Amino acid sequence: QVQLVESGGGSVQAGRSLRLSCTVSRGIFAGNPMGWYRQGPGRQRELIAQIKRDGKLEYADYVKGRFTVSRDNAKSTLSLQMTKLEPADNGLYFCNAPGPLYNWGQGTQVTVSS
Repeated sequence: QVQLVESGGGSVQAGRSLRLSCTVSRGIFAGNPMGWYRQGPGRQRELIAQIKRDGKLEYADYVKGRFTVSRDNAKSTLSLQMTKLEPADNGLYFCNAPGPLYNWGQGTQVTVSS
């Protein structure tokens, strides 16, 4: 069974940065598209950043220029570098293969105060 474990969330002030990490079960990570989802308060879970199978990076408009997704295939780790955080970025962050394909992990909470 594929396991996704997110970490790195926390509480920060607006304008600061955080780096999220996601560890993925071995054997399914390399070469597969992967992404980060966010579920804000009272909102549906939405895909905000992804690395496609061809390596192309895609972002939701509201995080473009502030967030950077990357992967380390050797460590089966997906990362999300978040800068210039805003209160609108509050939420629970999850990683998954877009679809989504796998069972959700617990997520990691990001809280941004103004």
